[in-house]
Amino acid sequence: MSGIRVVSYNIHKGRSATGGRESLADLRLGLYGLRPDLLFLQEVQGRNQAQVSLDAQHESLAAALHMEAAYGCNAVRAATDHGNALLSRYPILSFENQDISDHRLEQRGLLHAVVEMNGVPVHCLVVHLGLLAGGRVRQVEALVDRIRRLVPDPEPLLIAGDFNDWSNRLAPLFVEQLGLVEVFSAAPQGVDEVYRLRHTVARLRQRLPWTADAALRATPELAFHGQARTTPPPRTFPAMFPWLRLDRIYQRGFAVRKARVLHGLPWKQLSDHAPLVADLELP
Repeated sequence: MSGIRVVSYNIHKGRSATGGRESLADLRLGLYGLRPDLLFLQEVQGRNQAQVSLDAQHESLAAALHMEAAYGCNAVRAATDHGNALLSRYPILSFENQDISDHRLEQRGLLHAVVEMNGVPVHCLVVHLGLLAGGRVRQVEALVDRIRRLVPDPEPLLIAGDFNDWSNRLAPLFVEQLGLVEVFSAAPQGVDEVYRLRHTVARLRQRLPWTADAALRATPELAFHGQARTTPPPRTFPAMFPWLRLDRIYQRGFAVRKARVLHGLPWKQLSDHAPLVADLELP
């Protein structure tokens, strides 16, 4: 079996959690220490003519990490643009960026790349969905349509990014229509910072009975043995005090060995989101 490390991270255009300073250099060091094999990045600036140090962020990170890069430009401004990027230690065979914008105020894209992993084509989709619930549903429908058309059933599939789905309403679409597994629902559960944080939040929830977590707990995810498990995805936003569950890694065709969210230093200062890390194995 072949083991890989997958990281999904909204890097906030290379700026700190509060946006007050540049964080790209520190972020580069942090990611280097993680030694990822596949990086699913959102809010990546492909062009910044106003601040050269923040220009071509996918290329800068790829060079530092010795990875190949694919970039999908979504939002274009006078001096900048930004979108999604995939960085890979494996050869990128092809990639395409699909516009899934639901309205003029939010430019959103779906970056679909195929990487060759030990002779096996693996489909990698980087997403950053919209802020409105109705728009997210339509964007997921476009995602499902693309996968059904272009991804053969036997081929492994990874979908990761910022889903903005704090209520976890989109999970059944991925589980029921595509047979995908959310990595935290499948990972062996141990005592680490993720679960210590959940205990802390559980105590706080007792004091806030109006919280919507009951609905989150009732949403089933498909676990690795094919049965439903109600483990909610982790809290990733805001990074300084994670409360909302915005980020996801879904997979098909892999075994999940470990999944974690990186809280605390330095991550809570590098972006407004916390990164997700999953260790997977390809049979």
